[in-house]
Amino acid sequence: MNTGTQSGQSLPARAGLGLKPEHIGEIIATEPEIGFFEVHAENYMGDGGAPHRTLSEIVARYPLSLHGVGLSIGAERPLDKAHLARLRRLIDRYQPQSYSEHLAWSTHDAGFLNDLLPLPYTNRTLARVSAHVDEVQQAVGRRMLLENPSTYILFEDSTIDEIDFLDAIAERTGCGLLLDVNNVMVSAINHRLDPFAYIDRFPVERVGEIHLAGYDETVDGAGDRLLIDAHNSTVADDVFSLYRHTIGRTGPVPTLIEWDNDVPAFAVLLAEATRAEAVLDEAALRRDARFSRRA
Repeated sequence: MNTGTQSGQSLPARAGLGLKPEHIGEIIATEPEIGFFEVHAENYMGDGGAPHRTLSEIVARYPLSLHGVGLSIGAERPLDKAHLARLRRLIDRYQPQSYSEHLAWSTHDAGFLNDLLPLPYTNRTLARVSAHVDEVQQAVGRRMLLENPSTYILFEDSTIDEIDFLDAIAERTGCGLLLDVNNVMVSAINHRLDPFAYIDRFPVERVGEIHLAGYDETVDGAGDRLLIDAHNSTVADDVFSLYRHTIGRTGPVPTLIEWDNDVPAFAVLLAEATRAEAVLDEAALRRDARFSRRA
């Protein structure tokens, strides 16, 4: 087990938002009440310029979560050392309270794909991903979180359940988990599974952050319901119900509202964060009441 160097920091157990360029001026001017902001690491890997000037202003005011989308941690090929070096410089520069990556692959040979693609859950894949997670944590000098995927197909050669696969990676490497509740709903509906049963089995003690997002809905060739992880709308009511159930198991956990496409006015995002924050506040009150009774 190899966890790297711990940062000694953590995100507050509040609701946060993805930082969008079109909102930065308003955020800096008004300093809204929000728990944290999250950015995609690859958008800030240049050496300077306006992105770093504005991010520096945000980090001076709010905690930061750094979320990677291009490392391709599940790929067959070795991790990109130059990418890891850029990631380390970014982490050293901003000292984010959280750093996370996807359980997915997006590279093949010398090419990059515009999707986060799923993996077969086998012992061979488990060994490869665990080795990559270890390498990442050593390279960046801290513990990372690994996010559960949204999936649309299942692999016939998978021999390990997804939850057991994620738990085994965390056990081998010491990494934490990022629980994307929208991804759970998307995958469960697409594969005719029970999303609440998934949450009930999930190793919530390993969860360092939660993601919420909106999905698109269509039907497949058989006329069955098909969900797409679109990040372009408010959190659906069924996902929000699943989130309440999740927080009932985890207690208050930092929760991000993801909205990456068709980005609305900042007030719309803030309303979504306020909705999630109310659930976190309720959970904190229940926790405090239990502690008071024990005292």
